[in-house]
Amino acid sequence: MSRMPAEQIFKGQIASPGLALGPIDLHTLVLAKPGAAGTPERERRALQEAIEAARARLIGLAEKGDAMAGDILALQIALLEDPELTAPAIKAIEGGTSAAGAWCEALDAQIEIYRSDDSEYFRARAADLMDLRDRIVGLICGDGQGSKTEAPDAIYVAQDLTPSRFLETDWSRYRGAALIGGSASSHVAILARARGVPLLIGVGMAEEALRDGAEAILDAEDGRLIVDPAASTVARYRDRLAQRKDEAEREAAYLDGPAVTAGGARIQVCINVDDLEVLDRVNPDHCDGIGLTRSEFLFYGTGGLPDEDRQYDAYVRLIDWAGGSPVTIRTLDAGGDKPIPGLTPEGEANPFLGLRGLRLSLARPEVFRVQLRALARAAARGPLKVMFPMVTVASEMDRARALFEQAAAGLAEASIEARTPPLGLMVEVPAAALDVAHFKADFFSIGSNDLVQYVTATGRDNAAVAALHDALNPAVLELIGRVVAHGVRADCEVSLCGDMAAEPACLGRLLDLGLSAVSVAPAALARTKAAIARNTKER
Repeated sequence: MSRMPAEQIFKGQIASPGLALGPIDLHTLVLAKPGAAGTPERERRALQEAIEAARARLIGLAEKGDAMAGDILALQIALLEDPELTAPAIKAIEGGTSAAGAWCEALDAQIEIYRSDDSEYFRARAADLMDLRDRIVGLICGDGQGSKTEAPDAIYVAQDLTPSRFLETDWSRYRGAALIGGSASSHVAILARARGVPLLIGVGMAEEALRDGAEAILDAEDGRLIVDPAASTVARYRDRLAQRKDEAEREAAYLDGPAVTAGGARIQVCINVDDLEVLDRVNPDHCDGIGLTRSEFLFYGTGGLPDEDRQYDAYVRLIDWAGGSPVTIRTLDAGGDKPIPGLTPEGEANPFLGLRGLRLSLARPEVFRVQLRALARAAARGPLKVMFPMVTVASEMDRARALFEQAAAGLAEASIEARTPPLGLMVEVPAAALDVAHFKADFFSIGSNDLVQYVTATGRDNAAVAALHDALNPAVLELIGRVVAHGVRADCEVSLCGDMAAEPACLGRLLDLGLSAVSVAPAALARTKAAIARNTKER
């Protein structure tokens, strides 16, 4: 009689919370080794066809996904369109190397350059190059994942997972994922949280020790992957899952009413919109409007930069959906980890501290004016508010306001209905938070994601400094408190639209600081309202 495998517990870091029980679906990427080279013409054609196929696939994923997916994939698409990336491979092919071998050599050289760069941003981008390397080689030679049958209701387990692979995966077939590598601040972790996929990263286990199909428990609440769990362990976790289901049902009961604390304070809860498709999945009665629209979703894809009418139509759809509730649209926040070919600068040593957000818009007024005209027209349709990202000094806000007023005046002269809506700024640069009283703004929205990054000097995609990337760092809370206090003194609305608003532990601290308006991902609406109801903040 064979013995049952002993229960094994592997610790990991929580990237996206949740619980799951199911069989392990082990994904091991095994690339076929490059074969002998054919003629240079044949190998060159094979590489070019693979690059075009990969580019088309990534563009399709970006267009099918939301703005977040577009942001993440834009860099890979831009890299594939860069002839400097492919030139070394073409040269090697002319010298007799196979297409796959030449591509690997060229990309490995670039990956090493990125990994050894002083800039954390470029070190993090090495993963994008590795993704492109493996994708192209897989298209040329075939890979081990192509024929794998996905097991339903399983736990996806792999050494690591790239953003494009995450976006290609049908997560309705999985209950969660566990990765041996990864970072809680990585693009994949951000995608998992946005889509409600439980994810554990940095799991301390050897891939060779795992068995495909082994029963497992993914505990992304306590940070554990339990393989071959004992019957008593399974029973205990089934009870926990039942409790979580009951909690979710209780949280859903808060959706239909306003968000009110136990002490009677009314808290405004809006949603963040990354793409217009989000509107089809959310009841507008469940929120107080739209607190953040990331207009970048209009600027990605194959159609080039959006014209005024295309932008106007999108903004009007947001306003009409809200049905009289306020809609806040952020002007283009390109740059940093969100490049747009032909618009954002190339080769910046540190793009996160470079020409991004409002800085870029002011530097490219011909593009900025198109967006401002569309927004001014949309403002005549309903209660619209417009905010500017990555503002550092008051003069930037003044220049943006002047350009907006000029755009509205120009439309009026042409007998086109338009108006200047309330204009605010996204407080995400420490300098702006410290000098908030000197900004001529109609409202403030705290962008906690970048604020945490800049205050703690830690990148969101750097696992080595993940412990320091703390939203509850006293310095972060002090700056948020400063902005909220200014809003109270000046009778000016202050909200927060970053990830902090959707984390119950952080939300409590924010309410204690006096914040009375937040904006969260639609999936976090019920949880956020329930957390507010448990808070004791008084009127």
